[in-house]
This record gives sequence, structure tokens and C-alpha cells, in this order.
Amino acid sequence: MTPFRRLLVLAVAVLLLGGLGTALVLRAAARADRPRTGGPAVTAGDVSLSWQGGLAFLNGAPGPHRGALASVPARTPQAGRTASGLTCRRFFAAAGTGVCLRSTPGALAQDNQAVILDAGLRTLRSFPLAGTPSRARVSPSGRFAAWTVFVSGESYGSAFFSTRTAILDTRTWRLEPTLEDFAVVMDGKAHRSADANFWGVTFARDDDTFYATLATGGQTYLVRGSVSGRSVTTLARNVECPSLSPDETRIAYKKRVQPGASLWREHVLDLGTLREHPLAEKRSVDDQATWLDDRTLAYALPVEGAVDSTDLWTVPADGTGTPRLLMPFASSPARLG
Repeated sequence: MTPFRRLLVLAVAVLLLGGLGTALVLRAAARADRPRTGGPAVTAGDVSLSWQGGLAFLNGAPGPHRGALASVPARTPQAGRTASGLTCRRFFAAAGTGVCLRSTPGALAQDNQAVILDAGLRTLRSFPLAGTPSRARVSPSGRFAAWTVFVSGESYGSAFFSTRTAILDTRTWRLEPTLEDFAVVMDGKAHRSADANFWGVTFARDDDTFYATLATGGQTYLVRGSVSGRSVTTLARNVECPSLSPDETRIAYKKRVQPGASLWREHVLDLGTLREHPLAEKRSVDDQATWLDDRTLAYALPVEGAVDSTDLWTVPADGTGTPRLLMPFASSPARLG
């Protein structure tokens, strides 16, 4: 075969393989956008963050509204879903203020954004993200928003990962771009470390106190912080992704149950006694749980056999009962009103 013929055959092969690859990608995308028989009913409509008795979340059901912020009545979470035109990777809302973390697949990190929303989902401000969205929270009053991104690594189970956590005052628009600038008090002494990582902020009602995870020296800690004081103090070890209860007496969190492995068990810590108890959920939960009320927690678990999809589950916060499915194909829940 002449060199020319060899080049011609190679060019044809490349074109055929390229066409096949494109067809497979388009076919997969079409399947992801096609509503699944027997799945939740999802229709386009208006979503308000001021809806008393509503539950907002990110819809993960296959179809044209996949990834959209949606809502259902909190009392009937299996009801038909109303989907907005807003899509997010992570979301949270409180008191009519929302934070939507956006991420464009394949885009540069600086194209990712944290978008602050009013009750009607209108954009108030947007801020560039330093990495891939991971966690988002809003204070009970709606004044403060916080978000965590992965600057490197793709999960908290990765051997090497780095996070960045920011806190924003939505009244003054003052941004604390990283909690790594805050002073750290550990065991009663000032602590300085170049390997500090923070993630998973949760706010108290006083618009100053917050809790978060600090990782340093191969350990994770629950810290209590002050926004105005720009400082944090360690409280307990092996606490990740804390979530403060509505009555502010307990912290729900994921506890690593096997050193060096991505296996966590959901626990609740009493802030008065620092005593903990495991929840009835025995599967590994890699999420920042949400309190639906003072007795019930919601969290996401991967959908078996599905890529990048989760279901929302609930479990009693006192360690009794059994887990139950709250909503299929959903994530980032926020109780409204």
C-alpha cells in the first residue's frame, strides 16, 4: 500500500471513529434528557423561595428539567414537581435568600459562579468560584451565605484534595474569600498551619456564630466560628459537614468510620455535652445533611446504577427508626417558609 493510500485509510478511520463517538455522546445526552417512565412528574413553572410550607431542591429526574431548581409541598414531597429555569450544582435557601452554585462542565474554574438570589430567583450578585462546587448554606435570617469548592481533588475521600470556603454578607456584600485567613484556636492555644482546609459551614440564628469542618494534620475537627471576630475554635474530632439543628442544640454530621477510606456514618452531636450517637442510616453518606425539622434529617445517597444522580432520604435525628425515601432523583433540599 502506498503512503498516500495509508494516509487516506487513516483519515477515513478517524472520521468514522469521530462520528461514532459523537453519536454515542448525543445518544447518551438524549437518554438523560428523556423523561423516564414511572418517574416523578416535572412541569415548568414559577418557584418562590418565600413559599410557606414549600420544599426546594435540585431536580435530578431524567428529562428536560434535569438540574433545575424545583419545589414541592413539604407535606407531600412525592407530589408533582414545579421546575424553574434556574440550574445549579448546589443550592440552599433561607428567609427568601438563595445561593446557587453553578458549574459548566468542561469550563475553566473561573467560569463557575456563586449566584445570590432573591425570593423570586432574581440574581442579586454573582461571584466567581475558585473550583468545583461542593457545599452551600444560608443563615436562618438570610443575611449570610457560605459556599465550599474543591480547588483540587474531586471528593472528600480523595487522597489529596484542597478546598476553599467563603462567607458573604448579603447586606454589605462583604466577602470573606477564604476561612483560611481566620485565626484558629485549638485546645486553648493559637494554631497556625499551612495545610488547613475548611468546608461545610452551618449558621446559627445570631448572624455571627457558625460551625464548620477544619482539616489539619491528618485530622478533622468541628469548629465554632465568629464572622465578626474572624476566628474559629475546635470543639470535637472526626466531624465533617456539620449541620446545626433548628433549636441550635445539636449538630448532625458525617463521621469517618474507617481511617483512610471513604466511608462515613451519620451521627448527631449534643453541643451541651459533646456526646454523640449514630443514626439508623448504616449506608455511607457523603453529604451535608439538612434538618427538615427538629426531629428529622434529609440527605442524599447515590442512585444505584445511575451516573451523577442521587435520591433524598430521611431518618430520625434521635437514632431510632429506619431510613425512608423522601424523593427520588433529587439533591440540595431546603425547607422554605
